[in-house]
Amino acid sequence: MATNDNQTVFLPLEDVDSEHCALIVEKGLAQVKGVETHKVELNNRRAAITVRNAEVVTDAVQAIKDLGYGVTTLKQTFPVLGMTCASCAGSAESIVKHADGVVHAAVNFATGNLTVEYLPNMTDASGLQKAVQSVGFDLLIEDESTQQETLEAIHEKKFRTLKNKTIWAIILSLPVVVIGMFFMDMPYGNEIMWAFSTPVVLWLGKDFFINAWKQAKHRSANMDTLVALSTGIAYIFSVFNMLFMDFWHARGVHAHVYFEAAAVIIAFILLGKLLEEKAKGNTSSAIKKLMGLQPKTVMIILADGSERQVAIEEVKAGDVILVKPGEKIAVDGIVRSGNSYVDESMLSGEPVPVLKTENEKVFAGTINQKGSFQFAAVKVGKETMLAQIIKMVQDAQGSKAPVQKLVDKIAGIFVPIVITIAILTFALWMVLGGESGLVQGLLAAVTVLVIACPCALGLATPTAIMVGVGKGAENGILIKDAESLELAKKVNAIVLDKTGTITEGKPQVTGIHWLDRDDRSKDVLLSIEKQSEHPLAEAVVKHLKGVPTTALSMFDSITGKGAKAVADNETYFVGNKKLMAENNIAIAAQLQQQADIWGEESKTVIWFGNSRQALAVIAISDKIKETSVQAIREMQGMGIELYMLTGDNEATAKAIAEQTGIQHYKAEVLPQHKADFVKELQQQGKIVAMVGDGINDSTALATADVSIAMGKGSDIAMDVAKMTIISSDLTKIPQAIRLSKQTVSTIKQNLFWAFIYNLIGIPIAAGILYPINGFLLNPMIAGAAMALSSVSVVSNSLRLKWKK
Repeated sequence: MATNDNQTVFLPLEDVDSEHCALIVEKGLAQVKGVETHKVELNNRRAAITVRNAEVVTDAVQAIKDLGYGVTTLKQTFPVLGMTCASCAGSAESIVKHADGVVHAAVNFATGNLTVEYLPNMTDASGLQKAVQSVGFDLLIEDESTQQETLEAIHEKKFRTLKNKTIWAIILSLPVVVIGMFFMDMPYGNEIMWAFSTPVVLWLGKDFFINAWKQAKHRSANMDTLVALSTGIAYIFSVFNMLFMDFWHARGVHAHVYFEAAAVIIAFILLGKLLEEKAKGNTSSAIKKLMGLQPKTVMIILADGSERQVAIEEVKAGDVILVKPGEKIAVDGIVRSGNSYVDESMLSGEPVPVLKTENEKVFAGTINQKGSFQFAAVKVGKETMLAQIIKMVQDAQGSKAPVQKLVDKIAGIFVPIVITIAILTFALWMVLGGESGLVQGLLAAVTVLVIACPCALGLATPTAIMVGVGKGAENGILIKDAESLELAKKVNAIVLDKTGTITEGKPQVTGIHWLDRDDRSKDVLLSIEKQSEHPLAEAVVKHLKGVPTTALSMFDSITGKGAKAVADNETYFVGNKKLMAENNIAIAAQLQQQADIWGEESKTVIWFGNSRQALAVIAISDKIKETSVQAIREMQGMGIELYMLTGDNEATAKAIAEQTGIQHYKAEVLPQHKADFVKELQQQGKIVAMVGDGINDSTALATADVSIAMGKGSDIAMDVAKMTIISSDLTKIPQAIRLSKQTVSTIKQNLFWAFIYNLIGIPIAAGILYPINGFLLNPMIAGAAMALSSVSVVSNSLRLKWKK
C-alpha cells in the first residue's frame, strides 16, 4: 500500500448480506488502529477505508475475518528474478508489502519465490511486477502450466551466465595474484594488474555495484552493498596509489596497490554464488521429481471409438482416456472399463501395486502395470491430487518457520551494523595506527566489509525447510507449512481417531440378529441406510445388496446417534443404543444378549427399531491396520502419550485399545467433543498432535498444535490439516517427528555456524589480533571465507537428504 497519507482502499466483502452484518463490520473496523475513516457499502459489497500505511490494510482484513466474514483476496506465487542474496529478498518483500492492494507478501530467498495475497480489485500480477522492477528485480508472470518450464530455462541460463562469469573472473584474477604475491617489483607490474583486474571489477562484478545503487536509492543495504563498497574502495585506492605514487612517497610511505584483493574477492564471491546456486538446485529436487510424474501427452477415446493423442493441457473433465501397460496415468479419474494393477508408491509410499477395477479411482502420476484400461477424467490440471501435492509442497517450502522471523530481523539490521563496524575500524586505525594507519585502516575496513556474510544467515532456515519438506514429500508425508515442521518435534501427546486411522476404515457387517427371526422390514433398514452418510451405513447397504428398497419420508440424520425416517406411516430408527433410549424404544432380552456378545468381541453394534421396539441388532467390525500396532509402539517408545477417541461404545473401544496397546481412550465421543478433548490436553501444557481422516475430525484438527490427516480420508480433513500422510499408514507419523527433529537441529547448526562465523570473522578482519601477534587478515582470504560460509550452510542442509 502506498505510504502517502490517507489513501482510500476498497475491501471486497464476502457474506455481508444485511445491514446488521454491515454494522458488525463497521464496529470491527472502528477498533482497527490506523483506519482513519470506514464505511461499509452494502450494495457494492465492499468496505471503503482510508489508511495511512500498508500494515493497516492487513490488520483491517484480519479484523473482518476475525468477525467471521470474508474479504476477497487472491493468493499467488511468483518467481522473483535477479535476487542475489538474502537481503535482496528483504528488499523485494518490503516493496511488494507497500504496493497498492497487497494484504500480505513474503519472499523466500531459497526458493526464489514471492508469495503474495492481494486485493484483485486494486492490483494484479503486472502491477506487482512493476513494483518489484522499481527496486531492480523482476517477477515472472506467465501461464502457470508453462511457468515451471520457463523458470527451469531461466535458472539454467542464469546458472550458465554465472558459471561463465566465475570462470572468467578466476582466469583474469590468477595473473593479478601471481604478480601481486611474487613479482611486485617487475616493470609495469601495477599496470598489468590494473589491466587484468579492471574487467573483473567493472564488468564481471558490475551487478554488485548496480544492485548496491538501487538499494541505496531506497535507503536500504544488502550483501551487494558490502561487496560493492569493499571492492570499490580497494580498486579506487589502488588506482590512486598507482597514478599518484609521489603523494605517498612525499609522506615517507610506500604506495601499495590492492588490485589482487579487489579481483579475487569478486572471483571468490562469484564462485560462492555458483556453488550456492548448484546446491539450491538440489534442494528443490522433490518438486522436480513430483512434476516429472505427469506425462506430457495422453490418448483420448473419441465418441466414435477412435483414438487421438492430445497434450495434457487439453484434457477436460469427462474425457475418456486409454492407459496402456507401463504408462503413467495423466489425470485423476474413475475406471470405466478394463482392469489392471497400478503402482501408487509415488503418492502413498506403499510398494504393493493396487488392483483397479470398474468405478475405482485412479490418480495422476501413478504407473499402470500390466493390463490396459479406460478411465473417465474427473479432475484435470490444477485440481488433480498430484497438482495439489505439488502446490502444497511449494507452499510449504516457501513458508517461514517461526525461528526464521527472528533471523529476518537480524538480517535486516546486519548490513548497517557491518558498515558501522567498518567505519569504526577505519577511524580506530587512523587514530592508533601510526604512520601506516590510513592504509591499514582502509584495508581493515575493506576486509570487514568482505568477510561479513548476511547470506549464510539468510539461507540457514529456508534451505533446511526446503530439504525437510522435500524429503517428507518423497516419503509420502505432505507438510503444508514450516511451522508444523518446526513444531512436530515438540509433540508429546497424540490424539488418534479410531476409524480409518488406527483401523482400515472399511467396516463390514459380520452379523444381523432379527427379533424372532422376522426380517420383513429389512427393506426399510436398507432404504434408511442408503440415505445416511455414515461409513457404517455403507457396510449395511453392501450387506443387504439385492434387497428391494421402499419409499421413505421425513428422513432425518441425527449427528453422532443415527438416523430416523417414516415408512408406511411408521417411524423407524437406526443408530446407537442412546438413540433407542432417548425414544423410549423397548429392547428384547434376546437382542440385548446378542449385542453384549458382539460388544465383548469389540464389534460395533447398531440398533434398528420402530417407535415401539427394537427389531434387529447389527454387528459391524473394522479391521486394525497391519502397521498400526508397530506405529503405536514406536510412538510410545519416543515418550509420546497416545489417546484414542472413537464414537464407538466402551467395549469396542476397550478391545481396540487392548489390541493396539493404547493406554488412554475415550468411547462414544461426539464430533464436537473431539476438539474439546484436544483443548483439555493443551491446557495441561501438552503439545498436541491430532490424527484423523474424516469431516468429523476437522474441528479437532484445526484446534491441535500439529494436525495430521490420513490421505485416504476426506478432502476437508486434508484441507484443514498441516500434514497429510498420503498412504494413511501410522508408521509415517514417527517418521515425520524424526524428520522434524532432524530439520530443526539442521536449522540450529546452520544458525550456529552463520553466527559464529560472523562473530569470529569480523573482529579478526578489523585487526583485533594485530596488537597481540601482528596478524592482519588479507582481504582475499576474507573473500574466500565469506563464500565458503554460504556454501557450508547449504551443504549442511543437503545432509538432511541422506539421514534415515
